[in-house]
Amino acid sequence: MTVAVGNLRTLILNADMQPLSWAPLSVCNWQDAFVAVHQERVIQVKTYEDVEVHSASQSFEVPSVVALKRYRKRKKVAFTRYNVFLRDEFCCQYCGKRFAAKDLTFDHVIPRSKGGASSWTNIVACCSADNLRKGNLKPQQVGLKLRRKPFAPSPHELDAIARRLPRPKPKLHQTWMDFLYWDSELDS
Repeated sequence: MTVAVGNLRTLILNADMQPLSWAPLSVCNWQDAFVAVHQERVIQVKTYEDVEVHSASQSFEVPSVVALKRYRKRKKVAFTRYNVFLRDEFCCQYCGKRFAAKDLTFDHVIPRSKGGASSWTNIVACCSADNLRKGNLKPQQVGLKLRRKPFAPSPHELDAIARRLPRPKPKLHQTWMDFLYWDSELDS
């Protein structure tokens, strides 16, 4: 039986069989994974059941999980808006309320006009109301207090935060579940 491949995604594992990244989850389109498997750059770990692609003379399984052949150590986390929100657990660092990423902004704790840098140690996730309230001042000048001092997270710290955050039921393929520990229970 052949199923349309559509927008299937492939989970990418590091050589230790852990996701290459949890935040965001390391996935790619199946076509890129398929090419990497056939160029022997990765190991095909699992395939989609009943899903095949065809050439003129052959049929091929579609990879659902692949693993890198060599361990790739992530040395640092990219300084991005999403990673700042993730580090701060999608919570405003002034009021403490959790928001969707689309409802957050970021705030320079020490405003740029007062010499504040755009860096991990000076930018925090912030709701619009507190950002407007703070304006171009320091938090203490308007009666705001940081819930946690901003810091540059390591890849390990960011992955740990991503794993413990509440998530809506994601559309994860069953073949991925042996490699992801979200919503899983251990047998006693």
